[in-house]
Amino acid sequence: MATRTLAAVGLLAAVSVSPLAAQTDYYNTSTGRPLRIEDALPVEFRAIELNLAPIRWERAPNATYRWSMDPEVAVGVLPRTQIQIGVPLSFIDGRSASARGVAGLEVAVMHTLNAETSIPAFALSGDVLLPVGSVAADAPYGTLKGILTRTTRIARVHANAQFTIGPTPGESDGDVTDVETSRWLAGIAVDKALPLRSILFSVEGFAEQPLNSAAELEWNAGAGARVQLSPRWAFDAGVGRRLTGSRAWSVTFGSAYAVGIP
Repeated sequence: MATRTLAAVGLLAAVSVSPLAAQTDYYNTSTGRPLRIEDALPVEFRAIELNLAPIRWERAPNATYRWSMDPEVAVGVLPRTQIQIGVPLSFIDGRSASARGVAGLEVAVMHTLNAETSIPAFALSGDVLLPVGSVAADAPYGTLKGILTRTTRIARVHANAQFTIGPTPGESDGDVTDVETSRWLAGIAVDKALPLRSILFSVEGFAEQPLNSAAELEWNAGAGARVQLSPRWAFDAGVGRRLTGSRAWSVTFGSAYAVGIP
């Protein structure tokens, strides 16, 4: 009930904002803001996007609670190319142990190969999560992702597929190590924009295989909204559910501030 209440408050705040003209940053989704499936658009060339307070709360039936905050900065270093650096912070409260602290250092590069015309936009991204911090994994993890975005007259459709290279965490690390990636993930998302109000509504569905190949395949679903609060500020909120496996609930809130490089 608490999870649903938090999600409802976040989505209501997004819907109740007054209209703003000529803003498009709300249109560009990224992982965790508010959903896992993202679009193929990087930040604009010579732009900086500061993800100041993206927060995720997750509760699993095994009584493990996870709070995470992922402050990030994305820079448009070249046309259709961005570099992103993040320092995830986590608080983990498990049955056998609890921990809090830095959960790694994340460096990612994303390049969109083509603008969307008669064919979908296609992007590639590479991500490295380094073992930095008290609740980080013991080894680095590298992820390669392919992203497709297609805009129709009704909505936008995004498809993501990714694969991660790295060791399987030990069983004893389950309550105190925060590895939020998976061995592979594939899914789609659909979003619908209300341009006159600068609001984007999104739903997603995806499957992911945990890093432990013997673990059960997990199916997930989520919904969220993103809104432009001002010419530079954007806010988003979402709720997700693992339909199989741990069957955990999650809630996300995020805010981003965009600036330009002279």
